[in-house]
Amino acid sequence: MKHATQWILSSLAALVVLGAMAESAAARRPNVVVILTDDQGWGDLSINGNTNLSTPHVDSLAAEGARLEHFYVCQVCAPTRAEFLTGRYYPRTGVSGVSRGEGRLNAEETTIADVFKSAGYATGAFGKWHNGTQPPLHPNQRGFDEYYGFTSGHWGHYFSPPLDHNGTRVRGRGFIVDDFTEHAIDFINDNQQQPFFCYLPLNTPHSPMMVPDAFYEKFKDADLAMRHRDPDREDLMMTRAALAMCENIDWNVGRVLKTLDELGLREETIVVYFSDNGPNSYRWNQGMKGKKGSLDEGGLRSPLFIRWPDHIRAGASIPQIAGAIDLLPTLADLANIDLKIDKPLDGTSLQPLLLNETTTWPSRMLFAAKKKEVSVRTQRFRLDSTGKLFDIDKDPGQHVDVSEEYPKAASELRRKAQLHAEEMNACFDKFSGRPFHVGYGPSTTLPARDGEPHGAIQRSAKAPNNSFFKNWTNVDDYIHWPIDVGQQGDYEAIVYYTCAAGNEGARITLSVAEVSVSQIVHEVFDPPLYDKSKERVENSHYFVKDFKPLPLGVFHLNKGSCELRLGAETMTGSGLIDVHSIDLILRTDSD
Repeated sequence: MKHATQWILSSLAALVVLGAMAESAAARRPNVVVILTDDQGWGDLSINGNTNLSTPHVDSLAAEGARLEHFYVCQVCAPTRAEFLTGRYYPRTGVSGVSRGEGRLNAEETTIADVFKSAGYATGAFGKWHNGTQPPLHPNQRGFDEYYGFTSGHWGHYFSPPLDHNGTRVRGRGFIVDDFTEHAIDFINDNQQQPFFCYLPLNTPHSPMMVPDAFYEKFKDADLAMRHRDPDREDLMMTRAALAMCENIDWNVGRVLKTLDELGLREETIVVYFSDNGPNSYRWNQGMKGKKGSLDEGGLRSPLFIRWPDHIRAGASIPQIAGAIDLLPTLADLANIDLKIDKPLDGTSLQPLLLNETTTWPSRMLFAAKKKEVSVRTQRFRLDSTGKLFDIDKDPGQHVDVSEEYPKAASELRRKAQLHAEEMNACFDKFSGRPFHVGYGPSTTLPARDGEPHGAIQRSAKAPNNSFFKNWTNVDDYIHWPIDVGQQGDYEAIVYYTCAAGNEGARITLSVAEVSVSQIVHEVFDPPLYDKSKERVENSHYFVKDFKPLPLGVFHLNKGSCELRLGAETMTGSGLIDVHSIDLILRTDSD
């Protein structure tokens, strides 16, 4: 009897332990890895029928998980990122475009990183942010413990460029996408013992079309079998470079997946893959109309693959329309996180579809807006921004307007589009003209992107995102930034400059109202532009070089909105300086 009693007690103890282990396993939340590519169209993957390239690692996510057949994002980069981060249509969030302050996500928005961090996750982002540079809009203030990348809309050079690591200027190592992936892998390794949310927003195949030789060799003289529906519009050099960049992305996706396997985290990790808009050039895209920047099907449809072994059925194909706005509520649901967001979401959780928990799904509309233009997608139709109606299932190329055949549908969608346009335009108006934050963190960078040149001063590139100011040839010319100072105090001002020989001796002044600091440019610093030999297209408009810090002094800034002006008091040569950015560092002994 004694032995029997001991056996029963031991068995009960074992059951308790097993029950606790099962409860712990059930309570353990999955890791999440989100990979977002930049300017990769729906057709830039072999799984979607493009035989010009091979993307086996990305394709495996669809084979081993679910693919959303009709997944939609925005027409350009920053809006899609804002919708992913918040679950809300981007105009509501303060974002209105991609440059000159248009890509700033309002500080009061709750991000997906905030949601996962509050649930105990380690959070990291590695790559192109494009939703704000200055605190409180920097990734480290938006829920990410770790950040490595660049916060601008695009970057001008892809080999060991200047980057941002948790708000500190650093230099990258090697090809930029490989570098971002390496940091993401390090983050996964460092946090393997706890749930982690890893956001890997890559910046290719966005231009400049720079890619390592090892990936480009295959394509440089390739005779491409799959072409754009209007081949005369296709730039083959651009296509070849984009395809090489997509194969590099695939290689890096393979590195991430291999890391998860080696750490035994495959079954515990949700992996999501999508792109931020349509292709950035005319190339094969299954005959869909439009590319990046367009509100047509080809400009908005993105691949979306999501893998979670033993939870999401391998090879599942989900036909229901969905969008970037759905990812925040979906991932929170899959991770069993209660959403506590004080702003209404536009997205809906796709968990029932992904976990095969429903056979019915309510009809819905997805809206895409660009200033006063709106396009609407239902399960069957697309109303384009001109009011034409297309039966997308039968006509993905949007060749035949069926408005007269389906007048009720056309009328209803036009009415909905008009209402959405009015609502979104009110948001655009509300948030336009905002000054740039200063003093909401210990240090603030104001890049040339956010400044306004006056006189003969010019930008180095047509696109402001990664430009610098040049051609400062008149002492009366200046640059200004509208700013909102969040904390009164003394600020050290630093300008990042270059100066050609013969122009040293000029005195540069930074001022706000009657307060100013100035310094003489004593040192010539005139480095060459970065090597562009890996640029695979002609007539590149990207120009990058190193800049040197010039401390200007310490001055006092009062709280509130004002204008920061960079000017000159004296000029000794044929010009002054080229300007990359201004740093304003709050002194710790300030009031």
